Amino acid sequence: MNEGAKRSFGCGCGAILAVIVVIALVGWSLSFLPGPIQVIPKEPIPDNVPPAAGAEVPEIDVHAPGRTSDKLSFWAAPIAESTKIPEPAVRAYGNAELIAADAWPQCNLKWNTLAGLGWVETRHGSYTGNFFDGASIDENGFVTPPIIGIPLDGSPGVAKVPDTDRGELDGDSEFDRAVGPLQFIPESWQRYGLDANGDGEANPHQIDDAALGAAHHLCDNGRDLSTPQGWTEAVMSYNRSQEYLVDVRDAAANYAIQQPA
Repeated sequence: MNEGAKRSFGCGCGAILAVIVVIALVGWSLSFLPGPIQVIPKEPIPDNVPPAAGAEVPEIDVHAPGRTSDKLSFWAAPIAESTKIPEPAVRAYGNAELIAADAWPQCNLKWNTLAGLGWVETRHGSYTGNFFDGASIDENGFVTPPIIGIPLDGSPGVAKVPDTDRGELDGDSEFDRAVGPLQFIPESWQRYGLDANGDGEANPHQIDDAALGAAHHLCDNGRDLSTPQGWTEAVMSYNRSQEYLVDVRDAAANYAIQQPA
C-alpha cells in the first residue's frame, strides 16, 4: 500500500470512529430517559392571534389564605398528562389567570398564554442550559436548582443591565441576570413581582409567584389580551422579538387543544 493510500485509509478510519463515538454518546445519554421514547402525533394548530383559550379554569377563592393553586390539582392533573407540562406549573398558570381576572378584569388573560411563555423561557422550569443538569419544580413550587441566566454585561448580542438588587435574586452584584422559570431580571421583578403562594414574599424562583408576576407584566398598561393588538403588545413587551411572539403563540395554541408544545 503506497503512502497516499495509507493516509486516505487513516482519515477514513478516523471519520468512522468519530461517528461511532457520537452514536455511543447519544445512546448512552438516552439510556437515562425513563421508558421507551415515543413520538406523539400532534394535531395541526391554527395561527390565530390571540391563540384560542385553554381549558376553562374552575372558580376558586383566590383570596383564601395559603397556596391557592393547590385547590386546582383536580383540574390541572389531566392537562399536565396530555400537555406534558409539569402539574405544579399548570396549577400556577391557572391560579394566575384567576387572580388576573379579579385584579385586572379588562386583561382577559388565559392560562395557556402564560404556559406559552413558560415553555419558551425555561420549558416550565426545567431548562438550565445544561443537558445533564436540568431543573424541576419541588413540592413547594420552587425551581431547583434555581435557573439563573447569563450576566447582562453588554457583550455582543446581550443588553447591558447593571446590578439593581445587589445580587439578592441572581447572585451577581455587578450585572443583572434573568432568574426563575419565567426569567425575570431583578429590575422587572421589582415592578411586577407579586406573592401568589401565600407565604408573604414575592419570589421569582417560585412558580406560583413567577406566573402571577408574568400575568402582571402582560396585563400592564390596561392591555386587553382578547384582541390581536393587545395580545401582541403584551407578549412583545416581554421579549421584543417576532420569533419569540410566534413561539409563544404556537405553544399556547398547542396547549389550547391539550397537546404538547
